Amino acid sequence: MAIRKLQNGIGAQDVFSELESFRANDVQWRDGRCFTLAYSAGPEALAVAEEAYRRFSGENALNTAAFPSLKLMQQDVVDTVAGWCHGDDDVAGFMTSGGTESLVLVVRSAVMRAKREGRLTGTPNMVLPTSAHAALEKGADYFSVESRRVGVGPDWRANISAMRAAVDENTILIVGSAPQYPQGVVDPIVHIAAIAAEHDINCHVDACMGGVTLPYLEALGEEIAPWDFRVDGVTSISVDLHKYGYTSKGAGVLLHKNKKLRSDQTFMTDNWLGGMYGSSGILGTKSGGPIASAWAVLRFLGDDGYRKVARSARDSALKIASHIDAHPLLTLRAQPDSTLLCFGTADPKRHDVFALAELLIERGWFMDRQTPPASIHLTVHAGHEARIDEFLTDLDECIQEIEGRTGSAGSYATTD
Repeated sequence: MAIRKLQNGIGAQDVFSELESFRANDVQWRDGRCFTLAYSAGPEALAVAEEAYRRFSGENALNTAAFPSLKLMQQDVVDTVAGWCHGDDDVAGFMTSGGTESLVLVVRSAVMRAKREGRLTGTPNMVLPTSAHAALEKGADYFSVESRRVGVGPDWRANISAMRAAVDENTILIVGSAPQYPQGVVDPIVHIAAIAAEHDINCHVDACMGGVTLPYLEALGEEIAPWDFRVDGVTSISVDLHKYGYTSKGAGVLLHKNKKLRSDQTFMTDNWLGGMYGSSGILGTKSGGPIASAWAVLRFLGDDGYRKVARSARDSALKIASHIDAHPLLTLRAQPDSTLLCFGTADPKRHDVFALAELLIERGWFMDRQTPPASIHLTVHAGHEARIDEFLTDLDECIQEIEGRTGSAGSYATTD
């Protein structure tokens, strides 16, 4: 690593010009050309998100006694998300920085509950399908929990009988997704939660991708498999607002069935010279920007706005899925239960799906490449509606150009 000595200060406009030059090669996500990582409900919602973030970026949510505005906004946001998840008056939660922090805290909460109840007789373990998010592995690593991954069925949903068989006296957590990320299907949460209820352990539903969209699709008349607090045995749900809530990055919510379970998430100590210290999550200092942005966008879009963007994203996803399903050279991994879809090529030896992804990227699109099996993954949101026909045209042209070519799987990570 090269050590760089900070130079004397320069003018603000020069700083901003440099910033703009840095992102010259970034994907144009604001133009609807990115099917991962970033989300848009249009320029007006984006402007509201960014301005609210700017106004509260310097406020610190570590201690809301100093910033009661952040406490008010956080509670409003948590209450709204609890309503989407059909929580009752006992449901309690906190905002987090997003899905990874939420899922790491889910693992910690399960460990702390097991300790609180005096249940641990050996190494704690959690049981989850191979489709559950990788951030749960981070939580298992951080808190020394054995991760028992169970293969999914041919429909890519959790294998209930295999999950039940994997549970033992040291299981502290069982997990399902709504939807799971890789193939975009909703796990059979009713059956997963029933296993948790039988053993009186935590059952988490990772709804980071679907926690906003699924309630509105149900309200719009779509048939949605049960996944939220209406399901007996569900003890916690994570929902990301910086995804389909269309807020600025750094905004998630982790809900618990009651305050006792929420207490297992929090950390408290007075074992230092500075007095009592408490934190609801991994972060100590937390910018007020994400909280204000989430509150502002929820107010700006409102119930009618979220219905509209959910319908837009769903229709766009179904249009892409239908096109791929009918294409002789492509294969859809699963019919999407919400707005995520995954596909490969009908003859992988002849047409390498990663070569297809690279050609699409060369044309200005960006998407995830995942394995196994080798696939392209699309996260479809409201900002894609005007671009779908263009994308499908490029897809059809690129598939004709890749015979004999090979591509790279890429990585959904930053490691250097």
